[in-house]
Order: sequence, then C-alpha cells, then structure tokens
Amino acid sequence: MGGGEEEALKLEYTPTWIVAAVCSIIVFISLVVERLLHRLGKLLKKRKQKPLFEALLKVKEELMLLGFISLLLTVFQGLMQRICIPEGWTLHMLPCKKEGDLSSDAHGGARRLLSSGGEGSSHCTSKGKVPLLSIEALHQLHIFIFVLAITHVLFSLFTMLLGGAKIRQWKHWEDSIQKDVTQSAPTKVTHVNQFEFIRDRFKGLGKDSVLISWVHAFLKQFYGSVTKSDYTTMRLGFIMTHCRGNPQFDFYKYMMRALEADFKRVVGISWYLWVFVVIFLLLNIDGWHTYFWIAFIPLILLLAVGTKLEHVITQLAHEVAEKHSAIEGELVVNPSDEHFWFHRPRIVLYLLHFILFQNAFEIAFFFWILTTYGFDSCIMGQVGFIVPRLVIGVIIQLLCSYSSLPLYAIVTQMGSSFKKAIFDEHVQEGLVGWAQKIKKRKAKGGSSKPESTEGSAAGIQLTIRNLQEQPLMEETKINNAV
Repeated sequence: MGGGEEEALKLEYTPTWIVAAVCSIIVFISLVVERLLHRLGKLLKKRKQKPLFEALLKVKEELMLLGFISLLLTVFQGLMQRICIPEGWTLHMLPCKKEGDLSSDAHGGARRLLSSGGEGSSHCTSKGKVPLLSIEALHQLHIFIFVLAITHVLFSLFTMLLGGAKIRQWKHWEDSIQKDVTQSAPTKVTHVNQFEFIRDRFKGLGKDSVLISWVHAFLKQFYGSVTKSDYTTMRLGFIMTHCRGNPQFDFYKYMMRALEADFKRVVGISWYLWVFVVIFLLLNIDGWHTYFWIAFIPLILLLAVGTKLEHVITQLAHEVAEKHSAIEGELVVNPSDEHFWFHRPRIVLYLLHFILFQNAFEIAFFFWILTTYGFDSCIMGQVGFIVPRLVIGVIIQLLCSYSSLPLYAIVTQMGSSFKKAIFDEHVQEGLVGWAQKIKKRKAKGGSSKPESTEGSAAGIQLTIRNLQEQPLMEETKINNAV
C-alpha cells in the first residue's frame, strides 16, 4: 500500500460527514441499549423482583467489563504491534498447519493473524522479525470476547426461562397442598411402603440396592425427574425443619425466590471461567481436536449433577424406610448437608455455572469461526468433529433447562440450612445489624461478664426465631387473604 493510500485512511483525511454519521449511529445504538436496560430495571423494581434486578445489575457489570477489555485492546494495539518476536516462534502451536511459503493464498488468512499489520509490521520486518499480534488478529480476538460474553448471558437467560416454565408446572401442586392443609384430616398409622414416595424411591437394603439406586437415579433424570410425591414430601421436610409453626408456608414461592437469587451468580463470568477460556485457546492446536473433546466435559458433569440430585431424593427415602416400618401421620424426611458433595449444596450451583458457560463457549466459538473464516476453514475442523459438538451442545441446553435446573431448585433446599431468600430485605438487614452489635458487645465485654454473653446468645436465638416466623406468618396471611 502506497503512502498516499495510507494517509487517505487516517482520520484527518476522512470526510467529516462520514465521521459524524458513524459516530451518531454508534452513540444512538448505545443510548437505546442503555435506556432499555434502565427501563427494564425500573420495571423489575416496580414488581419487587429484587433477585432479577440484581441479575440485571450483574449483566451491566459484564457489559462494563467488556467495555474495559475493549478499551485495553484498543489502547495497547500500537504497543502489541511494536513488540517483535523471531519468526520461528510463530511456527509452533498453530490452530492451522502452515503449508508452502507465507504468501500462499490457501492459508493466507490464518498466517496474517501472525505476520500482518500496519506500521508495526514494517517496524518488525526491518529487524527481520514479526509482530506479536497483528491488527487483524487483535480485532478478531476482540470480537470473539464480545460474542462469548453475550452468548453466555443469552444462554443463561434461555436456560432460566425454560427451566422456570418447567418449575411453574409445580404451582398447581402447591395450590392443592395448600387446600389440603386447611382441611383437617384424622391422623392414622401407615405402613412405610404404602407411601408413594417410598415405593418410587426406595430400592431395598444391602449392597445391591446401592448400585440399583445409582442406576435408577441416573435414568430418572431423563423422565419425570420430580413427581408430585417428591415435591410434597420434600416440601413437608423443609417446613418441619425450618418453619414448623407455619404448615401453610408457600414453599413454591420461596423456591422460585431462591432460584432467582442464584441466577445472579450464573449470569456472570467469574475469573476462573476466564482462566478456562485462556487455557482452551492455548490448547487449540492443529490435529488435537481440542474443542471436540472438551464438548464432553459439560455433558459428563451435567449427567453427574443430575444423577447426584436424583440420588439425594433417593437417600431421603432410604433414611425413612430404614428407620421406620410404619409412620403416624405424614411422611417427613430429614434435610441434611451430608447428602451433598463435601457437605456443600452450593457446589452444585458452581458446577451448573461452569456447565452453562462451557456450553456457551462451544457455541460462541463455532459461530465466531463460521462468520470470521467460513465453514470450510481449517480452524473450523472436520465435519465429523463439528456435528457431534453441536448435537452435544443442544442436548446439554435442553437437559439442563428441563431436568437439571428444576432438580437443583428443589433438591438444594434439602440442605441443613435455608437460604436468605426466605427473609424479606428488611428482615435480612435486621439480622445482620443485630449480629454485628452482639459481636461488638462481646469484644468489649470480654470474659468479665460470661452470664451476659449467654443471655445475649439466647436473645439472638430468640430474635432470629421471631424474625424467621414473622415474615413466614405474614406471607401466609397475605396468601390466604388473596
């Protein structure tokens, strides 16, 4: 390219009407998106959807992070162009295999990612070297990061919408249970095997039953993952453990509120997920078919998560069946963290977060390659590796939406403690404030007043119990009035 052509491309030689028009379009689109997000936030606040509003704030944080990444890529573009490396370094760990000389058209696009670029290219060429990263490669990397983040947010939203639609089918179970609670029925003694929950979940005693229960749990996630007897039993177990004084507690509403609160974490991209992106970009080497093999990671994890959640329900049934031959009244299970991996129900959320992100990464990478290089490009890979990746991605999305997410929503309530979503915002603030005051009082009092500490501890427990029952009772009264 001649010097006159290079000057014509600079801003000082670009017609002002072009600059103004392009700038206006970019600003207009940005303002429209900003206003839409603002109005969506006001709508969520008006409808008192605090968890979803916080999820929206998380999306805004991700957009701000994207903007910051974009700014850094732009600012350091010139610096990267002036960092020169020996040409031999660019011949290793390539996504596409180089054939022929550097001017070959067949692979010119892939080579330009390493060897081309404006002034930085000529600067390095004069030294017999090549730029660290070309302008074209930097631009394409820029686009990929943006596509990845947007795809993850959209896929997370899509999963929540489909999963939420599945969970909303349980609403009529909650309504029918609420009606039955108001009608007092005589207490009777029932043999444990007569309960539908036990018949469906209990697989006998002994070593063989352990294997059978795991196989049953694996298969159960593909059909009828949660039945009405499962919902009824786990609901009663939760109420008898955490709010015994309120049998009319709206468990469905609480469960949805807790799920919406978790969505805030799922929609974001944590630092360890960015580490994952960097690692797999590093391993995308010609002949390794890295993106084919990593497609199995989220599928295997998702099947493991679904099996574990189903097995937790089975364990609840086994506990009751092993301890009792007959039960007076309703069947009550005992929620416990011991049923979960490392006694932490929260681990399931982290795994689902990773699964959704990795699946979004696969789909985003495919469409980025398709639009940037074309379907027949070497970096896309062979059709025999592409089609299975896409099929696995669809299976993961559907299975996570219709089975794993609903299972997560209800089974993780079977831990030893409830989530803070059970409280209204003002009650949460009251608990936090009270705890902070007691900590300060203990720090000042020391060991000189042990009886005061014991009294304070008892006061905390009493206050927490009162704060717990108050919103639950108020919620029940409101529901009954409606």
